[in-house]
Amino acid sequence: MRNGEALLGPEEEWAYRVLVRLGTARADEVAARMSLPPDDGQRLLAGLSDKGLAATADGADVYRPLPPEPALGTELLRRQESLEEARRGLAALSEEYLTSARRRYADQLVEIVVGAAALRERIRRLQDSAKTEMLWLCRANAVAMESAENTEEFDALDRGVHYQVIYERALLMEPGMQANVADGIRRGEEARSLRTLPVRLAVADRTTAICPLVRGDEGDVGEPSAAIIGRSQLLDALIALFLSHWDVATPVRIDGGVPDEEPDLPDESERFVLSLLVAGVPDKSIASQMGVSRRTVQRRLDRLMALAGVDTRPGLAFQAARRGWL
Repeated sequence: MRNGEALLGPEEEWAYRVLVRLGTARADEVAARMSLPPDDGQRLLAGLSDKGLAATADGADVYRPLPPEPALGTELLRRQESLEEARRGLAALSEEYLTSARRRYADQLVEIVVGAAALRERIRRLQDSAKTEMLWLCRANAVAMESAENTEEFDALDRGVHYQVIYERALLMEPGMQANVADGIRRGEEARSLRTLPVRLAVADRTTAICPLVRGDEGDVGEPSAAIIGRSQLLDALIALFLSHWDVATPVRIDGGVPDEEPDLPDESERFVLSLLVAGVPDKSIASQMGVSRRTVQRRLDRLMALAGVDTRPGLAFQAARRGWL
C-alpha cells in the first residue's frame, strides 16, 4: 500500500495487514503475529481505530478491519489537491522570476531547453501558469509529446483559460486526433486548421512562448531542443506570425445542433465533417477517425450539398462560408 505510506506508519500498515488476514483479532494476537509486546499491539490497533481502519464490536477487545477507501481516500484527495495547488503556485513563481530576470538581463530573454522530458515539463508549466490565454501552432510529428497527452489543456480550460489552436492538416489525419480535437472544442477550445504550419509554437498570455528549434520531421536529430522566449520584439514577431495564420485558417466546428424550428441546418456531426472537408482532410481519414464508413461520410456531404443547393464540393465550401455554417 505505497500510497498509504504517507498516511500510515510502517508498523500501522503492518498491523492493518495482519488484522485483514485474521479477520478479527485481539491486540495480543496482532502483537504476537508481529513479534511485538502486547502493549504495542493495543497501541497500533487503537491508532487504526482512530483513523477509521479498525473497529471493536460492542466495546469488546476484539477488533475487526474496516475498508481503507473511506478512511484514506478523502485524505489522499485532499493532499493531491494541495499538491496540485502548490505545483501551480511554483509554476507561477517561476514564470514571474523569469519575466523579471528577462527585463534586467538581455541573455535571459531566450532560454534554451534540451531533452524531451525537460521540454515536456516546461510546456506543462507554461499552461499551468497561464491566466487568460494560450495560443498554439500544432504541427504533425510531435517533438516532446503527442497532442492527446496534453491533459494540462483541459485543466486550464476548466479554470477559464481561452485556447486558440491551429492544427496542421496532417495532424488531423493521425489516429485518434479528430476525437481529441472534438473533445477540446466541447470544453471551450477554439480550433482552426491549415494545410501546413511553419513552426510549432505555444504562447501563454502573450508574455512567454515556447518554440522548438528543430523540426520533428527531419529524422534523427538527437535530443529535441526549444527556445523559451520572454517579452521582447522576438515574442511580438511570433505572436504576429500566429495571428496572421489564424486569420486565414479554417474553423473546425462541432457545435450547433439542429433546433426543431430550423430542420435545414447541418447537425453537429455534419458541421464537423464539413469543417474537416474544408480543411482538406480526405474522406477516408475522416471516416477512419469518426469510426464510420467512407460511404457514410459521402452521404453526409451529399446531404450538405443538397442543403446548400450545389453539386460540387468547392461550391459546398463556398456556401458553407457564405451561410455561416463554419
